[in-house]
Amino acid sequence: MSRPARPLPIALSCGEPAGIGPELAVKAWQELRDSCPFLWLGDPRHLPTGTDWQEITNAAEAVDVSASAMPVLRVDFAAPTVPGQLNPDNAAGVICAIEAGVALVQSGEASALCTAPIHKKALMDGAQFPFPGHTEFLAHLGNVQNVVMMLASPALRVVPATIHIALAEVPKALTAARLRATIEITAQGLRDQFGLAHPRIAIAGLNPHAGEEGAMGHEELDWMRALIADMQGGAYTLSGPHPADTMFHAAARARYDAAICMYHDQALIPIKTLDFDRGVNVTLGLPFIRTSPDHGTACDIAGQGLANPSSLIEALRLAQSMARS
Repeated sequence: MSRPARPLPIALSCGEPAGIGPELAVKAWQELRDSCPFLWLGDPRHLPTGTDWQEITNAAEAVDVSASAMPVLRVDFAAPTVPGQLNPDNAAGVICAIEAGVALVQSGEASALCTAPIHKKALMDGAQFPFPGHTEFLAHLGNVQNVVMMLASPALRVVPATIHIALAEVPKALTAARLRATIEITAQGLRDQFGLAHPRIAIAGLNPHAGEEGAMGHEELDWMRALIADMQGGAYTLSGPHPADTMFHAAARARYDAAICMYHDQALIPIKTLDFDRGVNVTLGLPFIRTSPDHGTACDIAGQGLANPSSLIEALRLAQSMARS
């Protein structure tokens, strides 16, 4: 009789040490302990005073340690930190923690990567960080070109087809090839990492009322309908383009597993309205599982005990669920 496989921990990179990442990691461990074992990659000098932590030398130790202390796989930084005060000297350490987390997942020592928020300017100032953010850096480390950002909560999953660009640039950036790739990566991620054999995907229109037959915009008529019809059936269960203002009430959400939206706010406003504290950032298209809380470093409240750990807790739980799928 074979023994059940030993669970693998999640690797949690520390993020910006002057932000709320270290204190949220501790709060998350206090809530989850051994129900969702993770190891923290960072400098223990940056943890809040009085934290119950234990240094480990390899990822496997985290599973046993988690019940009594937060497992720490040490990454030495250049300097201590003061909550709320960015120190560019620590930028290289933040990058090293991310790289170490990716290495653990790629080697099979950890089941997934969860990343605490980084401060992009601090990384640029201190280490000439050449990437716009976490997602692009992880795509580089995973050696992939196309990835998709999903925001997920118990209430809703949304994917913006275009992300951090000006609204005026969206119609030019939103091509048929881009939307097709977004649909393909989203569907594959829902199948592989969310365990949905036949995911249902709703696609929003770009214009008000999905263009209203050309009266309020022409993209839906010119190419979006044809693309959706071409991909429909077989591996894809698609609907749309839908007017975005009628896609997110309860009855509409029951008809799909994820919604693909055409620009940043079209996707993020509904999920942050429905479930602000529990939204999780998921990167689809990587060769490993990656989740992150859906908030920033919040340096203005760091060290004051005000930070809400709900999103990080949900990010760790979702990473565990995705790994099981």
